[in-house]
Amino acid sequence: MSGGRFGADFLSTYEEGIKKEWVIGNGLGGYASSTIIGAGTRTYHGLLVATPENSPGRLLLLSSLDEEISVNEEVYKLAVHKYPDTISPTGFQHLSEFIRYPFPLWVYRPGDFIIKKKVFMIHNSNTTCVLYDITSRREGAVLKIFPLISSRDFNLTARAGYLSFFQRAGPSGVKLASSTGFTFSISSNLQYHPEPVWYFNLEYDTEMQRGLNFQEDNFNPGCFEGELKEGTSRFFVAASTEDVSSFTLEQVDKLYLREANRQNLLALDSKLIEPFALKLLKATDPFVVKNRSSGENTVIAGYHWYSDWGRDTMISLPGLLLIPYRFEEARSVLNNFSKYCRRGLVPNTFPAFGGDPVYNTVDASLWFIHALNRYFAYTQDFLFLTDVWDTVDEIINFYCDGTDFGIEMDSDYLIRQGPQLTWMDAKVGEWAVTPREGKACEVNALWYSSLKTASYLGILLGEDVSSYETLAAGVASNFEDAFWNPEADCLFDLIYEDETGNLIKDPAIRPNQIFAVSLPYTMLSPEKEKAIVDRVEKDLLTPFGLRSLSTDHFLYKGQYLGDALTRDTAYHNGTVWPWLLGAFVKAYLKTHGYEDSNVEYMKSILEGFDGHLESAGIGGISEVFDGDYPHAPGGTIAQAWSVAEILRAYVEDVLGIKP
Repeated sequence: MSGGRFGADFLSTYEEGIKKEWVIGNGLGGYASSTIIGAGTRTYHGLLVATPENSPGRLLLLSSLDEEISVNEEVYKLAVHKYPDTISPTGFQHLSEFIRYPFPLWVYRPGDFIIKKKVFMIHNSNTTCVLYDITSRREGAVLKIFPLISSRDFNLTARAGYLSFFQRAGPSGVKLASSTGFTFSISSNLQYHPEPVWYFNLEYDTEMQRGLNFQEDNFNPGCFEGELKEGTSRFFVAASTEDVSSFTLEQVDKLYLREANRQNLLALDSKLIEPFALKLLKATDPFVVKNRSSGENTVIAGYHWYSDWGRDTMISLPGLLLIPYRFEEARSVLNNFSKYCRRGLVPNTFPAFGGDPVYNTVDASLWFIHALNRYFAYTQDFLFLTDVWDTVDEIINFYCDGTDFGIEMDSDYLIRQGPQLTWMDAKVGEWAVTPREGKACEVNALWYSSLKTASYLGILLGEDVSSYETLAAGVASNFEDAFWNPEADCLFDLIYEDETGNLIKDPAIRPNQIFAVSLPYTMLSPEKEKAIVDRVEKDLLTPFGLRSLSTDHFLYKGQYLGDALTRDTAYHNGTVWPWLLGAFVKAYLKTHGYEDSNVEYMKSILEGFDGHLESAGIGGISEVFDGDYPHAPGGTIAQAWSVAEILRAYVEDVLGIKP
């Protein structure tokens, strides 16, 4: 196993094969995804999850393609499905190899046949293409391909009683209309035969483990059929929200080559040559998408279930778009969120991927200023800086005077906010799992850095920045007294008032304090900054990121698993977050020095993800890991800021490639 290639050892059993997943994107927020043996284990798994223009979210349209080859009395079925108490068919028994790059490729060897199956998506189109190269040493064999379809929100499951389909069949394919109001088509160079049938009670193991709905029904409208000649035969199946009835094999081959070349150009444009950096670079592409309603670029926070989140987008932007030299898209992302800024607040999320924005975050606006600064450092784009300067000024003015959700500057120049507005925002109903109402250490570190950043950028534009400097001086004069914890030699995580009005300082050792060292502008002495880094290293550092809480705290949860309540309880109370390593690496090298030994230490930590790139979501980095050894991955299989911050830290801080 190497470079996304897996042999029979990982494919010969259902239990082993479902541990590894893949996902590819289409540049619109749609995707194709499954396990490496082709078994769907999530409601999110499917060969075409689309973002139609008339839909506010993502729809699962094509669940799978079930292939079988028959010759005389022999039938070889390549599909894999889980039903109550049984797995049928068991196509993984014929699977000899899975290769992830440049696109998912399966090699099956049933009997006298070799089947190579490739899946790719057309960029900026809700279209998935599947290419088959089949070598036969026998005459008279027949290939049948059965599409299993749905038409549902990708978060949900659907039953036959809820869904119905109308189909208009032609010799090369079928156009389908669902009772939910969506249409799509499936075409092939095989002959199509309408033979409608329902598949009942398909089960999704991962959803069962997560305590969610895990059974549903799929509709099979018919089958594509053709004879296999002795030697090699080539076929395709294309599924799309557009009309693909005129597709030919030659066209699909050209589309495959075009998408492969597009991905190769991303690597060339980045000018990166180091192998680990190039692996991470490949992982960045699915997150960069175009918002169909605005026409601007945005960032998918994670696959499978997240949409575009303001905080995640701004933190991810340097790694996803600046390191790869995707400056035009970076500008578009910043412009998109700038346009939606309201009362100094950048949207926290567009919950339905293009729906009305939600603004309940205290730090997304401050991360916006940080991302803008990094964009300018890479591009020197004065014109764009001028275009969005009013947004920077609006953010600072509203944070000073007060805006929604209790966000405002106090008399000590520090920012306070209402409940569940920081990145540690998990809630179960109305219960705040990690309550952080008050003054959070990282928010005020960001506040200071944003003021100094605005001052720097404003000077370049010829603006009067004296008010920013006055505010920054006020923050600096109070931050240390407010947040320094001399007993633990680090920062208090939160300052708040209890029900009786007493001032409480939370001594929990959390990773939020690392930003008081890693941001471009900081306030503490070198000695105190080093003490923070040493404390974080001692209590929170793991091979896959920083724990969200030290292991000696009474709220610490070492495993992120189980139902939603159990997972949410652990989410920010011990669970490891890879994205925090970006700040840790920068802070460590800043305080310990860039000597070769320190750089090698940080390099070894980051390169520890090399193995993980082939262990969960193939080619991606998971959202979270368990706090306890062996730090099993969890959450999404590919998270934008996980990939982005590991790549950014590796390129900028370890390799030293930065503006």
